[in-house]
Amino acid sequence: MNQRMHRHDDRLFDLISNHVHEQLHSDDIALDCPDSGEDLGEVLDGLLCASGNDPEHVLKLYQRELSRTIINQASPRFLSFIPGAPTKAAQLFDMVVSSDALLGTFWLESAGVIAAENQVLRLIADLAGLPATAGGCFVSGGSAGNLSALVVARDIARRRLGLPVGSRLRVAVSDQAHSSVGSTLNVIGVEALVVPSVDHRFTGAALRAALEDDRDPSPVIAVVATAGTTNAGIIDDLAGIADAAEAHDLWFHVDAAYGGAGLFAHSVRRKFDGIERADSFIVDSHKWLFGPFGSGALIYRDPQVARSVHSQVAPYLDGVQTHAGQSKWNPSDYAHHLTRTPGGMPLWFSLAVHGTDAYRSAIESGISIAKETADLIRAEYPHLEVIRDPELSCLLFRRHGWSAGDYYRWSKELLADEIGFILPTTWENEVVGRFAFVHPGTTIEMVRQVLDSTTEPAS
Repeated sequence: MNQRMHRHDDRLFDLISNHVHEQLHSDDIALDCPDSGEDLGEVLDGLLCASGNDPEHVLKLYQRELSRTIINQASPRFLSFIPGAPTKAAQLFDMVVSSDALLGTFWLESAGVIAAENQVLRLIADLAGLPATAGGCFVSGGSAGNLSALVVARDIARRRLGLPVGSRLRVAVSDQAHSSVGSTLNVIGVEALVVPSVDHRFTGAALRAALEDDRDPSPVIAVVATAGTTNAGIIDDLAGIADAAEAHDLWFHVDAAYGGAGLFAHSVRRKFDGIERADSFIVDSHKWLFGPFGSGALIYRDPQVARSVHSQVAPYLDGVQTHAGQSKWNPSDYAHHLTRTPGGMPLWFSLAVHGTDAYRSAIESGISIAKETADLIRAEYPHLEVIRDPELSCLLFRRHGWSAGDYYRWSKELLADEIGFILPTTWENEVVGRFAFVHPGTTIEMVRQVLDSTTEPAS
C-alpha cells in the first residue's frame, strides 16, 4: 500500500487537472460570498483515517465544503488588505514547481532554479539602483524577509561594537512600521526606538532629532523605513533616512513588501529615491508583482555580510560547500531558512513570458485607478471625502455621517452581493473606508458600484 502513494494514478491526475482547468480557464473570476465555516469540524470529522478515502470524495469535499468558506483573492473585486492577483502563467508554473518537486536550498541540487531566481533578484536590484554585487534570495514573504535582514543588522552590529550576545540593542522604527517589524524585534531580542512620523511619513529629520535627543545608553544599530505603508501606501523619506543612517552608522533596511513593485512604474519611481542606499530591502512577489502566495524577494547590498551571519554549519552539510565550491550561490546562506521552496520561480516564468513592459503597465494601472477613484469621489460623491491623495494604489475615504458599525455593515452587504470585498480600516482613531487596488482587471465601473452603495446609510 505504501508503494501506491508514489505511483502515477491516471484517475487522480484527471480529477486534479479538470479542477485546475475549471479554475484557470476563465477570466471572469467571481469574488464568492463565503460561508462562516462554523460546521467545518463536523465536515472534516473522520477524514484522516487509517485506510484513506477515494480521491474523488476528498476533492468534492474540498469543492463543496471547504471552498465555500473562501473569498477569492484573485478576483478584481477583492479590494481589501493588499490582495494577491497572480498571473495565470505564475499560477501554472507554481504547479511545475510542485510537480517537479523543486527545492531551492543549495546550488548543488538546484543550480538552474537558483540561477533563474537570481535573474529576478538582479532585475529588482537594478530597478532599485543597487550595485552589481547586490543579491539575496527568495523567502516566504515580507515577515521572513524583515526577520532575516534584521538578524544580519543585529549580528553585524555586535561584531562591530564588540558586544556579547544578550547586549541591549535598539532599532529605530516609525510609528507607522508594519506589525511584522515589531514582531521581528521581539523575536530577535532587540528593542524599538519609536520615532514619531510626520503626517504618517517617517522622515530623515525626525530620525536625526530622535537620535540626537536620545539619552538611552544602549546603542541604536539600525533603522527600518517603509516604501509603501500597508494602510495608505505612503513612502517614507528614504533619501533623508539614508543620510541619517549614514551619519550615525546604522544599518538601513527598507520594508518595501507592498510598495516595492512601484519601482517598475515610471510615474512613481522618483518617490523611491534613496532605496539605492539601503543595506537590505524586501519586496513581496505575491503582492503587487502578481506571483502566487508565499514568495518575497530579500536583497542585500553586500550579500557576503549576510552570508557570514546566516550560513549554517553541520556535519551533513559539509559536502555542500566541498562539492559546489565557495563561489556558488546557496540561498540557505542569506536568510534564516534551510529547506526552501523556490518561490521566485513562478515570478521568473511570468516575467519571462509576459515581459517587464507588461508588468510595468499592470502596476501603473493600480496607481491610475487609485487616482481616478479619488477624482471620481470628489466630482460625483459629495457625501464621501478623500482622506489623502494616493501615493501608490491604496486610497482612504470617509463617508460623512457613518459610525464604525455602519462601515462594517456596508462591508458585509457588499460581499454578500458580490460587489466587492472592502474591509474598513482605522485612520487616526477613526474607522474609514479603504481601497487597495492591485488587480489590473479592476475597472472604474466596479468602483462606481462600490461608491454607489454608499449613497444610503448602511442598513
